[in-house]
Amino acid sequence: MDTVTTDPLTLLATQEVGRLAVSAAGVVDIFPVNFVLDAGDVVIGTTEGSKLVELTINERVAFECDSWDETDAWSVVVKGRARRLTHDDEIARAENLGLRTWSDAPTTVWLRLTPEVVSGRHLER
Repeated sequence: MDTVTTDPLTLLATQEVGRLAVSAAGVVDIFPVNFVLDAGDVVIGTTEGSKLVELTINERVAFECDSWDETDAWSVVVKGRARRLTHDDEIARAENLGLRTWSDAPTTVWLRLTPEVVSGRHLER
C-alpha cells in the first residue's frame, strides 16, 4: 500500500457514508454515519443515541471512509475533535449542505468534526 496521492479530503467528498469511532471510559464504539464536507470539516447528520453521550465525555474521535473499484482501493482516516452543533446559524448551514441519509428518520443532530490529522492509504488492485 502507498500513501494516497490524491488529496484525502477530495476522496472523502466523493462518498456519503463513513464510520465514526468514539471512546469513553475505556470503551471504543464505531458507528456508520452519513456525512458531507464543509470547509475541510466533516459534518455528520445523525439522531440521538449512545455516540452523543460518548462525545460529551470525550470529544476526540476518529472517522474513516473507504472505497474501491476494479482497479483501485483507498481509505482515509480523520482524527480530531467533534462537537454537537447547537447554534441556529450552525444548524441552518449544516441543513443546507445537501447531506443525503440512508434512513427515512429525520436528521435531528448535527456534528462537526474538525480534523487535526488526516491520513490515507491507496492500493492498486
